[in-house]
Amino acid sequence: MMTICATKFTPEVLLAAPRRSAGTPNSTGKLVLYTTSTYSFSDHKKTAQIHVLDVDSGRSTSLYRDSSYSEPTWVSETEFVLVKNGDKGTSSLLLADATKPGAAPHEISKFPGSIANVKVKPLSNGSIALACSAVVTPRGDMYNPEAEKKPVTTAKIYTSLFARHWDSWLTENRNAIFYGSLARSSAGSYTLEPPGLVNVLKGTKLQSPVPPFGGTGDFDIGPAGLVFVAIDPELNPALYTKSDLYFVPLNSFTQAAPPVPQLVKTGKLRGYSGAPVFSHSGKSVVFTRMRSDQYESDKTRLLVIPDVTDLANVQEFYATDDGEGGWDRRPDSALWSADDSELFVVAEDEGRSKLFRLPASPLGARKLPQVISNIDGSITDVKPLQETPKASSDKLFVSASSITDSSFYTTIDLSASSASSSSDASRFHAHSLVSSHSKQGRVFGLSRSQVSEIRFTGGGDGDYEVQAWVVKPSTFDATSKNKYPLAMIIHGGPQSAWADSWSTRWNPAVFAEQGYVVVCPNPTGSTSFGMALQNGIRENWGGRPYEDIVACFDHVANTMGDIVDIDRAVALGASYGGYMINWIQGHELGRRFKALVCHDGVFSTLNQYSSEELFFPIHDFGGQFWENRAAYEKWDPARLTGEWATPQLVIHNELDYRLPISEGLAAFNVLQSRGIPSKLLMFPDENHWVLKPENSLVWHREVLGWINKYSGVDKDGPSSSSLV
Repeated sequence: MMTICATKFTPEVLLAAPRRSAGTPNSTGKLVLYTTSTYSFSDHKKTAQIHVLDVDSGRSTSLYRDSSYSEPTWVSETEFVLVKNGDKGTSSLLLADATKPGAAPHEISKFPGSIANVKVKPLSNGSIALACSAVVTPRGDMYNPEAEKKPVTTAKIYTSLFARHWDSWLTENRNAIFYGSLARSSAGSYTLEPPGLVNVLKGTKLQSPVPPFGGTGDFDIGPAGLVFVAIDPELNPALYTKSDLYFVPLNSFTQAAPPVPQLVKTGKLRGYSGAPVFSHSGKSVVFTRMRSDQYESDKTRLLVIPDVTDLANVQEFYATDDGEGGWDRRPDSALWSADDSELFVVAEDEGRSKLFRLPASPLGARKLPQVISNIDGSITDVKPLQETPKASSDKLFVSASSITDSSFYTTIDLSASSASSSSDASRFHAHSLVSSHSKQGRVFGLSRSQVSEIRFTGGGDGDYEVQAWVVKPSTFDATSKNKYPLAMIIHGGPQSAWADSWSTRWNPAVFAEQGYVVVCPNPTGSTSFGMALQNGIRENWGGRPYEDIVACFDHVANTMGDIVDIDRAVALGASYGGYMINWIQGHELGRRFKALVCHDGVFSTLNQYSSEELFFPIHDFGGQFWENRAAYEKWDPARLTGEWATPQLVIHNELDYRLPISEGLAAFNVLQSRGIPSKLLMFPDENHWVLKPENSLVWHREVLGWINKYSGVDKDGPSSSSLV
């Protein structure tokens, strides 16, 4: 259990506080499993725990404090399986009981490699279908790096595109999905029935989950088989985003030789596929798909296969004749109602992730989905509170977070409406807080009153609105004669958005607690505000987005000038946000900031082909480099380095293969050559993100030290904190 005494929300507090996973209720909805991970700066060690939460009382009990245990998954009302990472690259599947904290788990089976992404499904014969993933060799066997003979050379040879991805050089090994069956033994435990785990992708060119971030959302179990998504093996993944849905029918989960996966065709929709989920009956599957096969941030469409025995019948929700789709939002995931008649869909909406409700058949979905809960923050996961058919139709269990609350669980009562309901069409269902890990931010000294949002007219051509989040210090005093300097933080992507959600990397509250009024704009290119705003960035990287940021700065100056000191403003950004920092340097807005921070940003758009996923610049810059070089040159920050003049901190990491470190070195070299106050921070062991706690603490200290120096923020204010 976490307790905290902090006079200030500092980077140390942010990074040392336990991080909680989404919660998973048992079949009765009485108990919820979740994990936490904690880093100790005194011991320089990360620890992990498995907890169980009593829904009625809101009290949590620690079950295991063993960092080798992970992925607790219910198999009965009190029992759950978990994965143990063993010695020499092996792993085991264990059985534990939530009513017996600390009791030694029973080993069900041991595996020669490392399994992950465990899913289970109770079957009508009393057994439990099991699916998981593991890295396999070209032969289809589990890969164990500890068992490999070390090569005598470090040479790597490639003859095709996609030599490296994210932070790794590619090898012949790949992800695969395995299935098996768990049966009760005479001793009351479970056994993995013969033939054990079976590689469903063996002998194919397919891999799933899709690297580098794929997980349990890439596949699902039904009573009659498996569904999964995989990148099209016939297209080069450096140039195309096409991933397809496959169905593998199984007579049983003890079937030794699975049939060849069956491709699900979706007509003109040829982009990313994702989030497949079987209905409770196992008859239908809902999933998402994009249209473009070279646009990683295209609008996802919601599709359903009404009957998996007829894969040719795939239906799209809100389809339109022009192919654009009638719902101007991007669904992320879907949950079937207990009777399979409805879907509950999580989708971004104006800087939040919200829950929508719609009929399970496109034929019945005549009205656009409506938000069904007015929860502050963003939903990260939704599950039925109870799995019994009658009860599960009444309540949902939601995991969420907000800018000031690191993790909270709530239930949504589908049978009750809140008092604020105004009509059936916009009715919110009543929700009840079950647990807030940070006590709604109070353990960090934060409160919801610190967060607000502003809206203003965009700076580009046309009449459109732009939104921005505003986070004030917890000590904010509107009557004070002292103004607060502005910290403007620009998001990456660029097809992304600042959301009302918690972050352990770019947390606006950390900057606010230094004494800034933090403004996080969602300019052209941002998601969740409709595809017109998002797609407006194509071939326009330094155009409308820059103009929107200028408009945001002016709006703050004109409407918040009584509390914000514009003359002490600073700006920060990472990835595309880092690009924008370099672009701002070469423009008039750059002179209105006292200091800039560029993290893993683009120095020159002419270097985009040093990246790994080439479909990204091909889409955003309107073609291959040699086909539309003018677009790459037009928005090149390096073209305007003769105007650079503002002090700038440059951060770049050697394992960043998305934007190689030469981008950061080039920016730093320009700054130094021009005699501009500048500093380079480099991490040889980090990728596009800074993830290791000790490195992240250095990152925070350097960033805050840099902007505080030039904005004149008091660096010696209260900062003592402790975590127990």
